[in-house]
Amino acid sequence: MTGFIAVLLYVVWMQLLMLAYAFPRVPMALLGDRNFADWERAEVNRDSPFMVRAKGAHLNCVENFPLFAAVVVIATLMSESPVVDGLAAFILAARVGQSLVHLISTAPAFVLLRATFFLAQVGMIFWVCYQLIV
Repeated sequence: MTGFIAVLLYVVWMQLLMLAYAFPRVPMALLGDRNFADWERAEVNRDSPFMVRAKGAHLNCVENFPLFAAVVVIATLMSESPVVDGLAAFILAARVGQSLVHLISTAPAFVLLRATFFLAQVGMIFWVCYQLIV
C-alpha cells in the first residue's frame, strides 16, 4: 500500500466515524425528538454512549491525521515515498484498531489497548521521520 492510498483510506475511515455519530442525529431532529441545535458543545450531552465514543474516535483521528498526511507528502516531495509506503498500511491498521477499540468500550483494559495502538502510530511516524532525516 502506498502512503497516498493509506491517507485516502484514513480519510474514508474518519468520514465513516463521523457518520456513525452524525447520521443518527438526522432522524432525531426531523422527527422532533431533538432540536437541530441540541448538539452544540455547550449543551448537556444526551447522545447514546456509542455515539459519544464514535465522536471521540473521530476526534482522535482528526488530531493525528495532519501528521501522517504531512509525512506522506514530505516523503513524496523528497522522492523517498518507499520509506513511508513500507509502514503506511501498518500506521493505518493501528489507527483503525485504535478507533475500533474506542467504539467497543472505555473500560480500563480497552483504554490501555487504545493507547498501545496510538503509541504504535506515533512510533512508526517517528521512525519514518528519522528515516527521511538521516
